[in-house]
Amino acid sequence: MELTFIIHYTGKNGDALKFVKEMTESGIVRRIRSKEGNLQYQYYESFDDKETILLIDRWKNQEALDLHHDSTEMEEILKLRKKYNLSLKADKYIPDNQTITTKDQKFINM
Repeated sequence: MELTFIIHYTGKNGDALKFVKEMTESGIVRRIRSKEGNLQYQYYESFDDKETILLIDRWKNQEALDLHHDSTEMEEILKLRKKYNLSLKADKYIPDNQTITTKDQKFINM
């Protein structure tokens, strides 16, 4: 079953953005995106909080996510989070397309 995480990385003095730049420039992001089972790995800047970066992180299933969590890339991420002193909040979502109501569908298919 597909899994989606919205991860909020928050720092001070632009450190969250520096973290993303180092993740990208070091090739970590490219390597994660190339992993089997990764469906999306995309950073977004918050308009409301310039010290927070959002990550949409989607995986084909729990097995693919578990392999990612056991990877060297995950170790590198943890080191960079520590380097930039970032706090993290993660929200996990599992698709539920079965309960989209007719009223909801009206706005989705505009």
